[in-house]
Amino acid sequence: MRRLFAVALVFLTISSSVAFARSTETDTLPNTKTTPAVAKGLFETIRLRGYAQLRYNGLFQTNPDLKCDQCDKSWGGEGGGFFFRRIRLVFSGQVHERVFFYIQPDFASGGANFAQIRDAYFDLGLDAKNEFRIRIGQSKIPFGFENLQSSSNRLPLDRNDGLNSAAPNERDLGAFFYYAPSRIRQRFSYLTSSGLKGSGDYGMFGIGVYNGQAANNMDKNKNVHVVSRFTYPFELPSGQIIEASFQGYTGKFVINKSQTTVSDQTEFNEHRYGPSFILYPQPFGLQAEYNLGRGPEYDPETNEVKDAPLNGGYVLASYRINNGKTILIPFSRYHYYKGGKKFELDATKHRVKELEVGVEWQPNKSFELVAMYTFSERTFENSLNPENEQKGSLLRLQAQVNF
Repeated sequence: MRRLFAVALVFLTISSSVAFARSTETDTLPNTKTTPAVAKGLFETIRLRGYAQLRYNGLFQTNPDLKCDQCDKSWGGEGGGFFFRRIRLVFSGQVHERVFFYIQPDFASGGANFAQIRDAYFDLGLDAKNEFRIRIGQSKIPFGFENLQSSSNRLPLDRNDGLNSAAPNERDLGAFFYYAPSRIRQRFSYLTSSGLKGSGDYGMFGIGVYNGQAANNMDKNKNVHVVSRFTYPFELPSGQIIEASFQGYTGKFVINKSQTTVSDQTEFNEHRYGPSFILYPQPFGLQAEYNLGRGPEYDPETNEVKDAPLNGGYVLASYRINNGKTILIPFSRYHYYKGGKKFELDATKHRVKELEVGVEWQPNKSFELVAMYTFSERTFENSLNPENEQKGSLLRLQAQVNF
C-alpha cells in the first residue's frame, strides 16, 4: 500500500507540473543564462549573511510543566531565562554558472551554544536557465510551506506541531529534483525579498529521496523515504499573490524505544499527505496547512508503540502595516495535532491545541522584535511519563538581528 501511495503521488505531481509548464530565494541558482567572464576571486564568489535570535519565555507563565522541547527547549521546566534560539551564518556562492553551494551552521543548537550543520548542499543546474536542477546534500525536505519557510521570516516563534512533526529540524540527507520556469523562480524570489515572508525557491515541482532519520543522523534501515510536492504562486490582476500546494511522503522510520515498553518493534511504516494555502499579506494575509497519514505512536493503556493514524494543521491570519519607515504585523495562529512524534522516545503520544496572538515589529531591516502570548493544551506521554496532560499560558519574547 505504501509503494502504491508513493507511485500515485509521484504520477499526480509530475502530470500537474507538465500541464503548468505548457500553459529566487537567495539560496538557489540564477534564473538567466550567464555569459563567460573573467574568473572572479573567492571574495567575489562567496557570500556571507546570517541572523541571531534571543528569547525570553518566563513572563506570566502559569504552568512550568507545560513545555515543548521540539519547539523551544527554554520553554517550561525549572530553568529558562534568556536563551539563544538560533545563531546562524550562511555561506553561499555560485562557483560555476550551473553549480551553487549553500552551507549553514547553527551556533546555538539545543541551547548549548555549540555548532551544528543545518544545511550543506549544492545545486546542479541541468539546463542553461537552471530551471531544472538537482540538489544533493543535507537540506530542507519539500513538505509543507511553513517547514520550508526560514525561521528568520516566520511570524510565530515556532513551527506548528501538525506538519513539523513530519521532519525534525525540517531537514535530512538526500537528493532532490526541482523544476520551475524562470518567471516562477523570479516570483519566489520576490516573495522573500519584498518582505511578504515567502518560503523560498524549492521549485514549482519537487521530488526526492532522503534517509528519513532526521538531519545529522545516519540511516538506520537502508530504506529511503520518498517525498514529492507541487506548488504554484498565482498572481492576480490586482497584484495579489495566492499560493496553493500539495505534498506527500512515505517511508520507514526506526524509533528510539525504551526498554520498558511491551513490544520489541522499532521500525514502522509511515506516510503523510496534505494541502497548503497561502494568501500573502498585501496587506491582509491568511495561511493554512493540513496533513494526515499514519505513523508510530505510544499507547499508554498497553505500554507499547503502535501504528496509528495522525492528523493536524493550522490557520494563521496576519495584517501587514507599512508606513514607509517601520513595519508592524499583528498575527494570530491556531494549530492542532493528534498523533505520535516519531523522533521522540517511544514515538511520544501528542495531543496539541494551541492559540497564539502576537505582533512583529520591524523598525528597520536589521532588527525585529516579536511578542507572542500563547494559550496551550498539550498531552505528551511515553513510557517514562504515561499520564501527562498540561494546560497553561505565557508571554514569549524574541529579538532578532539580521546581518
